[in-house]
Amino acid sequence: MKYVLFYESADDVASKAPPHMAAHRARWQHFVADGTLLMIGPFSNLEEGSMGIFTTREAAHAFAEGDPFVLNGVVAKWYVRDWYEAIT
Repeated sequence: MKYVLFYESADDVASKAPPHMAAHRARWQHFVADGTLLMIGPFSNLEEGSMGIFTTREAAHAFAEGDPFVLNGVVAKWYVRDWYEAIT
């Protein structure tokens, strides 16, 4: 099982995100390095949000709770869903 973190973008995400991008990237690189973050990225329309795939629910929550995008209002709402991947 994997855990998918969904972000819903705040209004005016295109102008809110850039000042926090370096800190956001540093955060996800830490989770990649420890093996708990497998994939991350925005949807093609930034207003539709983004998602990340984690190996544990705890890692997904920890990521979001300390993410500069969440802390600085780039993300309006986030949630985690369990996901059974069919092809590994």
